[in-house]
Amino acid sequence: MTINRPEYLKRLLIFKDKHLIKIVTGIRRCGKSTLFELYQRELLKQGVLPEQIQSINLEDPIHRSLLEWDKLYDYINTRLKPDRKNYIFIDEIQNAEDFQKAADGLFINKNVDLYLTGSNSRIQSGEWATLLSGRFVEIHMLPLSFKEYVSAYPEHKNNTNDEKFADYLVYSSFPQILHFMGDKTSEYDIKELSRQYLEGIYNTIVLKDVAESKKIKELGRLEKIAQFMASVIGSEISIKKISDMMTNDGIKMMPLTV
Repeated sequence: MTINRPEYLKRLLIFKDKHLIKIVTGIRRCGKSTLFELYQRELLKQGVLPEQIQSINLEDPIHRSLLEWDKLYDYINTRLKPDRKNYIFIDEIQNAEDFQKAADGLFINKNVDLYLTGSNSRIQSGEWATLLSGRFVEIHMLPLSFKEYVSAYPEHKNNTNDEKFADYLVYSSFPQILHFMGDKTSEYDIKELSRQYLEGIYNTIVLKDVAESKKIKELGRLEKIAQFMASVIGSEISIKKISDMMTNDGIKMMPLTV
């Protein structure tokens, strides 16, 4: 099941063939790779030939030899069609060392339309401007809106909109959740699968991406703060309040450390 993302697809189409690098950013598993698949289908409908499209996912081990910028550039460059427009898609571009050199090299080629995705795990939003010298447009992607969620909700469940919204709140807006529901598993299994799936995303983002990005070694303290912040969503919070909470739980942590 492929979930249509019309708003994001429309944004990509607006910038089609514009001399800008198109970067789709967003949280892990929000549907960036699927958006590229949808866009490539649209290109084919518009008459673009399959050989004009190159798609590389740098999370796929099959492309492990392309994690150095020059090898990535050479691989793509030797496959370009010189007499046609080339549409290049690179997923998780930040996995390639010095990736901006490959991106810049492809960008200066007039018959290349370049599309990238990047998780906000290693590259923060403002850093793209520094790395790519402002020659890009960033499309920040979120998980499913409720409208998108309803559009792909399994028909066999026959739920009302109120029930769908309750599921949306409980199970989350990540596209994979709807795949769990579509498999006609029991409500208990859906709940358990969703819990494990979300726990995996949480652990990857908070305990891996954030910790690595900020070079945090005290993972227990980081997780404690994250859990506290999740428990007070919607409330005003201060650094001192977090520090006091940690101290009350027997973990001495000064506001500056927080």
